[in-house]
Amino acid sequence: MSANVETMFYTREKPWHGLGTMVEEAPSSEEALVLAGLDWNVIQKPIETLDGIYVTGFKANLRDSDNKVLGIVTDRYRVVQNREAFAFTDELLGEGVKYETAGSLQEGRRTWVLAKLPQRYIISGDEITPYLVFMNSHDGTGAIKAAMTPIRVVCQNTLNLALSTAKRSWSTIHTGDIGGKMKDAQYTLLYAEQYMDALGKSIDRLSQIKLSDRQVYEYIDALFPLLDSPTEQQKKNLMRMKEDVKTRYFDAPDLKSMGKNAYRFVNSVSDFVTHAKPLRERTNYRESLFARTIEGNAMIDKAYELVKSA
Repeated sequence: MSANVETMFYTREKPWHGLGTMVEEAPSSEEALVLAGLDWNVIQKPIETLDGIYVTGFKANLRDSDNKVLGIVTDRYRVVQNREAFAFTDELLGEGVKYETAGSLQEGRRTWVLAKLPQRYIISGDEITPYLVFMNSHDGTGAIKAAMTPIRVVCQNTLNLALSTAKRSWSTIHTGDIGGKMKDAQYTLLYAEQYMDALGKSIDRLSQIKLSDRQVYEYIDALFPLLDSPTEQQKKNLMRMKEDVKTRYFDAPDLKSMGKNAYRFVNSVSDFVTHAKPLRERTNYRESLFARTIEGNAMIDKAYELVKSA
């Protein structure tokens, strides 16, 4: 089992790391909470030294199911319980929301919820489905984050491009009026509508930008620049990755009908970063990949910047 995935469930198809309890239908929030192994609370306790001296200004976040210490936080830290994360998503998306996956990373220090939005978009002949991701941390190292991420249905590639004309995410730290901040997060749905509108316009423009094979090779070279004084192994690794992207652009069955254009190129790069195994498969590489559904992916953004003005 991956070192960082503690508990989770998924619906129908294996997700990015292929672990967890499979269920046939996307469950309700109460069912999802249990299936994901998130039916526990975070409690805060004072910290004292071995000789009984209390450490002022700090508390320990503990999981009530096993008293595991999740993190040391300041007195200003406000806990957002797992149930609150599901309740937030329930309220945000309304009756009938379906959860696709949820779970715990790093022994409970981080948790996530992924819900499918009801809207369905057809953009330049592609079906693209938006999802809402809610990520939380209990160790004091990360913010509360909510983001909309679009998935190209035919190949499950992420299309969370960094667009200057639309925002797709919200975040806040665990201090102050958490309830008020969570209400502000409702704007993520407004962001979703605005983002999908902007994404549709961007994809339409990309589909109209024709690319020659030579341009594709040049863009791939730009994505994988050669390091100063590279070793032979580094040269081989770079060539392997470049050939992988080329194969996806020219030969991927779901891209052949698109025509040779900028949207096809961005999709080939997205396919590479979403599905290709890294050269060195670390234990947490899939978890890092999932985290980038919120943060965005620098290589996809670079590909988009390269071709959008071609």
